[in-house]
Amino acid sequence: MVNSVDSVTNLGRSGVFDWMIQRVTAYVLALYTIFLFGFMLTSDVNYDTWSGLFDQTWFRIFTLLALLSIGGHAWVGLWTVTTDYIKATLPRFLVQALCGLTMFVYVVWGIQILWGL
Repeated sequence: MVNSVDSVTNLGRSGVFDWMIQRVTAYVLALYTIFLFGFMLTSDVNYDTWSGLFDQTWFRIFTLLALLSIGGHAWVGLWTVTTDYIKATLPRFLVQALCGLTMFVYVVWGIQILWGL
């Protein structure tokens, strides 16, 4: 068993932890997608119905969970790809830092849009 791929980018994570993040976030995203498809198929989607859906607190929380799930799912996937294909430590760290910063900005931006902060 490999204990650490790289002490800088591994941060004490395990393969089981990454696997769980991927599975849980995939289920959240699948449920969110199914709900949105069902909503669009069963209702007359216009500004009023869409606004009414997003005015409900439970749906905002569900959307926030989906946003965080996208960030977590993408991070694990990109971390895996970068550690597999970028062997040099500095370029891998820079790519991972750029990916992490981009995901952070997108999640914060989504929260601002969602909650109007």
